[in-house]
Amino acid sequence: MTSPNLIDAIAIAETAAIEARKYFRGQLGIEFKADESPVTHADKAVEAVVRDMISAQFPDHGIFGEEHGMEGAERAQMWIVDPIDGTRSFLSGHPLFGFLLGHLIDGTPTMGVVGMPAMHEIFAGAKGQGATLNGAPIHVSKQTELGQAILFINEGEKLYAQHPEVFNRLTKAGQTRRMAYDCYPHALVAAGHVDCVVDFDLQPYDYLPVSALVEAAGGIMTDWSGNALNMQSDGRTITAATPELHAQLLELVNV
Repeated sequence: MTSPNLIDAIAIAETAAIEARKYFRGQLGIEFKADESPVTHADKAVEAVVRDMISAQFPDHGIFGEEHGMEGAERAQMWIVDPIDGTRSFLSGHPLFGFLLGHLIDGTPTMGVVGMPAMHEIFAGAKGQGATLNGAPIHVSKQTELGQAILFINEGEKLYAQHPEVFNRLTKAGQTRRMAYDCYPHALVAAGHVDCVVDFDLQPYDYLPVSALVEAAGGIMTDWSGNALNMQSDGRTITAATPELHAQLLELVNV
């Protein structure tokens, strides 16, 4: 069975970015899913292009994508795809939407790519190989004190609605706080610009590619109980540059 490398994954992300930019800030055909989240023709087009590339190069691998579901679930090697992470950003002309691609072996993430098509950035990392941004090495920060950290809180309104006490504690934590969405804050942790991210209500195609990138860059990404992420995780995540930061955030969300 053929195993991919980072060059393969980056090439797929580059093709996905070209396809996404064809639609960005153009005329979008917007539909709404059953959960009222929007999906555009761009989501479907990007995923179709990616699936075609993967199937051509790795015909014995499975693929799990947000728009077109799972095929080859029984296969040991699996690709996981979020064609446009942040569709609401995309359809509103906001450039911080992403493309997520992960590779799993027996359910464990081994490689992750975060593409930012409008920013012309591709973050990529693989277990034991480190991480890069547009080919240049990146690494997480050395910050160990939450009180001095740059903290991003993702999906704040959902978090507030379901866990107001946790939300209130987070808004008092860190030296600098930002409310955000989607994959970019996690990629910025991998690059050393942000120290930690607390996220909420994610799907496997949201967190598994990102976790592989963050960990390749030297960071930590787990669920709120400190467990490694897998296909069955509940979608609540903590990303941190160091074990010390991670421990402090675990304590904060579990008071």
